[in-house]
Amino acid sequence: MAMDSTEDHSRENSELLAEVIYRFAFDAAHRPLPPDSEAARLRLEAGNRAFAELLAQFGSSNGTTLSIDIDPHDVGLFPGRSAAPVQQPFAAIVGCADARVPVELIFSEGPNDLFVVRTAGNGIGDDVMGSLSYATSHLGESLRTIVVLGHSRCGAVSTAVDVYLQPAKYMNIVPMKDLRCIVDRTLVTVQLAATWLERVHGIEVIRQPGYRSALIEVAIVLNAALTAYSIRTNLGLTGNETVDVVYGVYLLEERLVWSPRRVDPNWFGLSSAPFDANEYVVLCDLVASCPRVRALLLAQDEIDIIGREATK
Repeated sequence: MAMDSTEDHSRENSELLAEVIYRFAFDAAHRPLPPDSEAARLRLEAGNRAFAELLAQFGSSNGTTLSIDIDPHDVGLFPGRSAAPVQQPFAAIVGCADARVPVELIFSEGPNDLFVVRTAGNGIGDDVMGSLSYATSHLGESLRTIVVLGHSRCGAVSTAVDVYLQPAKYMNIVPMKDLRCIVDRTLVTVQLAATWLERVHGIEVIRQPGYRSALIEVAIVLNAALTAYSIRTNLGLTGNETVDVVYGVYLLEERLVWSPRRVDPNWFGLSSAPFDANEYVVLCDLVASCPRVRALLLAQDEIDIIGREATK
């Protein structure tokens, strides 16, 4: 039987699908909670890789599917009755408000798996710290880790960088108190990033064609790490507790989470928050000198940088 053009078009599109399926079934019990913070980190990293690999195969002739089993109880579905589910996330995520960073999706998690707090630039005001305090004190039976998740091309950090490079632009945000507070807070890490780029690459680094892009990149990482350190300190988490604090940067172009690692040459994944100023200094050196930032300074294509250089 001959197919009409509509059927041909439908078949062609079906071969290009990349599907994420949330499978709600009573035989799909809630996945076991990670026993500790390390297992929680590994689960998040594996979920992120699965999501990135799904979209990396987009357009293949066979199509691709990522299936995530969800316990219906997690959304209040009980056979024959309705009841509120018990809250049992294994990770709290402090993410940016940017709409391009769908937190549950990029970690291949479903409802009731993550306790998500989102704010522009990953800032930690009283509301954020109050939310995290609630999570650690009331969800202790399930919570294993707190994640600070920055992302590439962050608008808050980019704005702060532009103000740092051209101070006159600050006049544009003077009347906007809320935005000004975000920029003021972020300028600390921008200044630090600029200082470290100069320390590693010399005072002429500002003349490099990709200086602004590199400065944004370094500031995004340092901002996420500093936020993670602040959370660790404010909540009194020394690393001996069941709950740990980690951080990473979601690369919009590659859909992978990236963070500097002192020993592991593979930087795709989450890293533990610094415990003190010495660890933060080591982090500054790592980021400012890494191949990805060096390539950005030369204004090389960002996708090639991520794909070929970030894991060296």
